[in-house]
Amino acid sequence: MVDKELVKKDKRFYESFAKRTQNNILVALLKGISFLPFWVIYGLSDFMYIILKGVVKYRKNVIVENLTHAFPDKNEQEIKQITNKFYRHFCDFSLETIKMYSMSEKQLDKRFSVRDMDKMNQIAKEGKSVITLGMHYSNWEWASSIQSKALHKILMVYNPMRGNQAMERFLLHSREKWGGESVQVHKSARVLFEYIKKGEPGALWLAADQTPPANSPFWAMFLNREAPFFNGPEKLAKKTNQPVVFIYVRKVKRGYYEAIPSVLIEDPSKLESKEIMLRYIQKMEEVIHAEPEYYLWSHRRWKHTRPEGISLTE
Repeated sequence: MVDKELVKKDKRFYESFAKRTQNNILVALLKGISFLPFWVIYGLSDFMYIILKGVVKYRKNVIVENLTHAFPDKNEQEIKQITNKFYRHFCDFSLETIKMYSMSEKQLDKRFSVRDMDKMNQIAKEGKSVITLGMHYSNWEWASSIQSKALHKILMVYNPMRGNQAMERFLLHSREKWGGESVQVHKSARVLFEYIKKGEPGALWLAADQTPPANSPFWAMFLNREAPFFNGPEKLAKKTNQPVVFIYVRKVKRGYYEAIPSVLIEDPSKLESKEIMLRYIQKMEEVIHAEPEYYLWSHRRWKHTRPEGISLTE
């Protein structure tokens, strides 16, 4: 008689093995691509642009819907132009993220600069840590190289990838090669507290524009639509009273970027909690309105509807 439980167990094992093998092959391919010269990388990006935009039409409905709501004053032709620019940049960014795996410090220094680090480094000299709020804009992956210019220990918060450890190792290697430390999101507060307790300046780096569950207690207007936000950054800022730094990456030209950090809040204790997130949202909107094509419009950022009983923060 066939043992059904044993059969199920064997099936799960082989499915898991097949998936791991597939993931390992994909990562090996990505590693190989990363060693290609930049002129080939951007040639691949041009081909990828044709496929994503013209053939696959990758998340086109989501992109156009997001842009239409964000810029109600723009006509159909203007929305189309931003959409096309977004696709082109998205392809560049995707290949540049892969390329980072094998990039040398000399290569990155040539293509990625940091402006106005003095204020942030002065905070580190005073022995203070910071809450660093980033966003999914331009090339946020190359921003991990800021560690080579910063006096703070850069603590990059991330969500572990389920079922794809090979890809996670690939990405973490690329981010940590400059000296920063990747911190799983559920450990982020504890790690920051440890740095503060030791008197070592750390910069907890959060991309706080991601989509939390619909029941998030903090909802605000973001690009003309109601959107939920994780309120962890404001809680940490109020509890630790460490300065809040806003940082974004500007695209100078194809393949060249600069990071721009600025102190958003020097003393969180003097503000209401909601003011921290509202200032962050305002800064993001300023950046996005200036050059909208570099924001991650393919993300389903506004997929939730605000539940009854949760008020809109203004």
